[in-house]
Amino acid sequence: MNAAGRLSVYGVGLAVVFAAAFAVGGAVVPDDAGATWSQSATPGTHSEAADAATPGKDEQVSGLSLARSDFALGPVHAPTRAGVAGELSFQVRDAKGDQVSDFVASHERALHLMVVRSDGAGYQHVHPELDADTGTWSLPWRWDAAGTYRVFVDFVPADGADAHAVTLSRAVEVGGTFSPETVAGVSASDSVGGFDLRVTGDLVAGESSELAVAVSRDGRPVTNLQPYLGAFGHLVALRDGDLAYLHVHAEGSEPAAGETSGPTITFMTQAPTPGFYLLYLDFQVDGQVHTARFVLEAAPGDGSGEAQHGETHEHGGH
Repeated sequence: MNAAGRLSVYGVGLAVVFAAAFAVGGAVVPDDAGATWSQSATPGTHSEAADAATPGKDEQVSGLSLARSDFALGPVHAPTRAGVAGELSFQVRDAKGDQVSDFVASHERALHLMVVRSDGAGYQHVHPELDADTGTWSLPWRWDAAGTYRVFVDFVPADGADAHAVTLSRAVEVGGTFSPETVAGVSASDSVGGFDLRVTGDLVAGESSELAVAVSRDGRPVTNLQPYLGAFGHLVALRDGDLAYLHVHAEGSEPAAGETSGPTITFMTQAPTPGFYLLYLDFQVDGQVHTARFVLEAAPGDGSGEAQHGETHEHGGH
């Protein structure tokens, strides 16, 4: 990957919504129930993330609601039990309650949908289709397992108060026998689709940290990583316990058509607080997208690191 490129960091927040059993709900938890963080490419500026990570700081962190910047995520309709085939659908609404059907393509898509269970299992990053006549986004859907799932939507409105992407979230309850997973500890390696991946680097709460993921296959470095949605890799970090959400991008300039890279993808990340984080990496080889999962623990910061401020939603990767 080009070293003399730009860092594209895409920070997003989340909302937490509870629902009645086997249905979609709509009650937002208090502001202090979760945390988010974001950063720009300009060092040395104040950070809301640092506020969230510092005891005694009670400033509201942005992005913790299903409604933001004059937009809201409507009810999410989906199968109510695991193993049942159906459709997942929803609408984005404006301040008047009208359906929104005009979006700006961001990172090669008009909207990005990410779904994960409350324990970090079942992560998916997919792209539904829009019915412009009704403003409804939908795609075929089946839950593999029961539990409470968080549904995140990222989009750039064509006409809104924000010039950058908006992230909204709801929770969906899925009926069936629930077998929760637990985070046993740090897991810095994973194998998926015949590839072996290992992440190196340290997370430090409230400070920018560099993480590098090395990709190999059959013991040999993989050098034919392909661009996917405008980047060579996409890393999502979820804080264990409340799924506070961070989406970051690989360092380097936007890949050109046909360009390949590898074996290492480097990211800059920032954890808001100490604790465990679930990391999901999407990467593409030979036209197929794979997702690897890691668990890292963020150490307490000493306040000497440079925090970043503001939300940067740059084109070229999602």
